[in-house]
Amino acid sequence: MNTPHVPERPTLRVGVVGSGRVGAVLGAALRGAGHEVVGVSAVSEASRDRAELLLPGVPVVPVPEVVTAAQLVVLAVPDDALDDLVAGLHATGTWRPGQLVAHTSGRHGLAPFAPIADEVLPMAIHPAMTFTGTSLDLTRLHECCFGVTAPEAMRPVAETLVVEMGGEPVWVPEESRGRYHAALAHGSNHMVTLVAQAMEILRSADIDPADRVLRPLLQASLDNALASGDAALTGPVARGDAGTVAAHLDELADLPQDIRSAYRAQARATALRATRAGRLRGDVAETILNTLHEETR
Repeated sequence: MNTPHVPERPTLRVGVVGSGRVGAVLGAALRGAGHEVVGVSAVSEASRDRAELLLPGVPVVPVPEVVTAAQLVVLAVPDDALDDLVAGLHATGTWRPGQLVAHTSGRHGLAPFAPIADEVLPMAIHPAMTFTGTSLDLTRLHECCFGVTAPEAMRPVAETLVVEMGGEPVWVPEESRGRYHAALAHGSNHMVTLVAQAMEILRSADIDPADRVLRPLLQASLDNALASGDAALTGPVARGDAGTVAAHLDELADLPQDIRSAYRAQARATALRATRAGRLRGDVAETILNTLHEETR
């Protein structure tokens, strides 16, 4: 009996513009999925080292050469650089008709592609993950959601690329892109600041290893918050313990300004959310907010 022929999945020639932490990892993920990475751009020594580590054998060439050699161009550049990059390559006639072009910006949807909308097949594919720029990220991609925005006809292509990299596509409407990115930045970037500040406070009290003390607490808090939202809230603000909050402010008085300001801001936000959720009486919340007022301490 003859075995029926199953056509192989088409492979793409991929060019990666920007071998920062994100670009090099996604290039490696696409390569691992069977696509051919034909070129990568890198400016700094660190980005060249990253390209060599994650994309060995791939030529490091100027951006126009990356673009002209590729069927799929991945633009992994900072948000604020994306518009000028797309427009600049358009002005020099570098884009080729029918090219697949995906950027990795969280903030932007399809608007940066406006100058070349009639030339290329655009996609916004943003990994909702923080990157180290090492092979560790390739494993993390398998638990990572990607915010996908694309023309409806391109949606299956964008989602397929995400799945091939090991991620899970999540559709983000064009008009929701800015709020989507603000949520991720607020949750992830500010959490890094918060955790670093908490470790600094512990170390100022000669308590070490600070990370070991915090890890179980923070992991439980994160899991509980993701599962239950505001219902997971505990601590002195949620209990209305204004005296404890005042004592905390006194303890933080000789620490760097960013720590004191962050404590006040987060405690204030916590009081407002607890009030809105019906977990803190209005008069108790008012006492907390007065305690936190900058002019009173």
